[in-house]
Amino acid sequence: MPVDGGGGGVVTLVEASTFCLSDQLGDIHPGTPQGLFYRDARIISRWELRLDGHPPEQLSVLSPEAFRARFVLRKLPRQGVADSTVLVLRRRMIGDGMREIIMLYNLGEEATAMTVTLTADSDFADLFAVKAGQIRTSGCELTAGDGELHLSDRQDPGRGLTVSADGNPGTQQGTLSWQVVVPPRGHWQTTVRCQPIVGHRGVEMNFSDDDHDSPSYKIKQWRATATSLTASDPGLTTILQRTESDLGALRIDDQGPGSPTYVAAGAPWFMTLFGRDSLLTSWMALPLDSDLAMGTLQQLAGLQGTRVDPITEEEPGRIMHEMRHGPAGDEVLGGTVYYGTADATPLFVMLLAESRRWGADETAVQALLPAADAALSWIDHHGDGDGDGFVEYRRKTEQGLANQGWKDSWDAIAFADGHLADPPIALCEVQGYVYAARLGRADLAEAAGDTATAARLREQAADLKQRFAQAFWLPRSGWYAVALDAKKRPVDALTSNAAQCLWTGIADDEHAAILIERLAESGMDCGFGLRTLSSRMHRYNPMSYHNGSVWPHDTAIAVAGLLRYQHIPGAAELAERLATGLIEAVLAFGGRPPELFCGFERDTFPSPVPYPTSCSPQAWSSAASLLLMRSFLGLEPDVPRRTLTVAPRLPARAGRVRLSELRLGPATVNIQAKGTTVKVDGLPSDWELIQH
Repeated sequence: MPVDGGGGGVVTLVEASTFCLSDQLGDIHPGTPQGLFYRDARIISRWELRLDGHPPEQLSVLSPEAFRARFVLRKLPRQGVADSTVLVLRRRMIGDGMREIIMLYNLGEEATAMTVTLTADSDFADLFAVKAGQIRTSGCELTAGDGELHLSDRQDPGRGLTVSADGNPGTQQGTLSWQVVVPPRGHWQTTVRCQPIVGHRGVEMNFSDDDHDSPSYKIKQWRATATSLTASDPGLTTILQRTESDLGALRIDDQGPGSPTYVAAGAPWFMTLFGRDSLLTSWMALPLDSDLAMGTLQQLAGLQGTRVDPITEEEPGRIMHEMRHGPAGDEVLGGTVYYGTADATPLFVMLLAESRRWGADETAVQALLPAADAALSWIDHHGDGDGDGFVEYRRKTEQGLANQGWKDSWDAIAFADGHLADPPIALCEVQGYVYAARLGRADLAEAAGDTATAARLREQAADLKQRFAQAFWLPRSGWYAVALDAKKRPVDALTSNAAQCLWTGIADDEHAAILIERLAESGMDCGFGLRTLSSRMHRYNPMSYHNGSVWPHDTAIAVAGLLRYQHIPGAAELAERLATGLIEAVLAFGGRPPELFCGFERDTFPSPVPYPTSCSPQAWSSAASLLLMRSFLGLEPDVPRRTLTVAPRLPARAGRVRLSELRLGPATVNIQAKGTTVKVDGLPSDWELIQH
């Protein structure tokens, strides 16, 4: 399929923790954020193809998978000739390194001679240095010989790159060169391989479609076990297919075959394990691949905090925020593993309980219960430093993140008049996560016969819901405060955070009814989704990161919350309106939702306006369509109880939606739905199908 040319014409390829940014020709230019990145370091900062000293002309870019692209080009026409007769194809695949096949086709009646050159360089810059524009210019030692280029990091001689190619190229000053004569109606090709060097050893590269470690084989095997999702609406099917491809490419297996697989947060800057992002993505992706959730939980449990460290903000029971491997890993946010997040810990418990309902292996669930209990202990103690019953955050040193919810930019948490909230800060949606976590752990306890623990946790949840209503509800405004500040004052801005309180169920019906009316107003609904901040607030800026932009995952969670309260007048209608607007925005981006886009009013700009540095593909944005589908299907399995609840309310434009080979524990079912009707095949005879 064609590549989205958004983001300044940058083409992004991603496979596990490797990603590549290039221009539409396939070239990587020095002095830009482009490059081939491996283990959080840029191993290629220059990669330029020239034919007789000139770049080819672009015709098209095709990317059938997230990890491969085909750049379709032509050689510049000879002087005085209108048309070129030389077609150029660059077939690129990334994985543990990069392979590029360069093909020249002579469509003319005469042989054509040319000099083909490929220039490579590396600065071995850390990912964060590239993102911040702090790019090194002399980080590479370059040698050549035997048709190969050898690039090594001057600061870490054990890190490097070997560039080799077929066809006995000449080598000089970082350039491979070929003197080529292509016969009439004939072709020429060479294969170039870029092999990372780590610890003085070359990384094994696997690019054969039949190799079990190759990107092609891994995505093929994943698709064989993942649910097939389609719709009669071509646009929605395009989005679902792109979601499947992108989430498949964002899966990471650090320890090799058979080890837990988890999902990275997104390209280009977050190709690593993120607590919050990976947990929410795994939740959204349950209808596609429920195993991804357990892999993510197991990875995070292995990194769960065990001690108090103010530099990394590690605390016993706390779930980490992010992990890094690059050259400057120890300099980023205090360490290679950083724990400064308030929401990942309750989300961990939520996902564990939900995974069991979707059929996770009971033994694997039981093995994670100690981690869940440690997480709840963190919530009760370190997470609630002042003992007021709400989880709050305050960074431990100046190196940490000032804001530690999902809106983590410096100015994201502010009063309606624009005044910034002082920490410690208790976010409204985090209290909702805690509420859902306690109910989820209560279900797990009850299933194990521990009725006392179940009763205690449910009582704690009920108490939190009551105190939350008293502390966070703003009766004069009609919405939940985004947070409580250091003096326990409600931070009174209207934000999308309040909509997430619907998703977790912490909102009571009386408040939810009023909140839904506020969310439906034009200040929040821009026509393409839900704004992060109402246009009526002082800090509103539709071009900002968190103060008026639209994030697809955020809108999807809001839609899920609205449908949870669909018994309230207006909730279902708003859910459909937001979802329809978001789907139309995603289609405008070629079927691949960006991390975020600007929150301008649709009446002013009939097409969504891109946010300049938005990540794409981004895991929770890619998974947003799955949460929308699940929510409108009313799909709620409970494998241990052998029940499947389906209550469809599909928008008309979705047409007929199909989920084929949906794995629910030992059962595999097929679901077809249209409007409010549904058909389920394959449900075991001892299961109960509940339809509303």
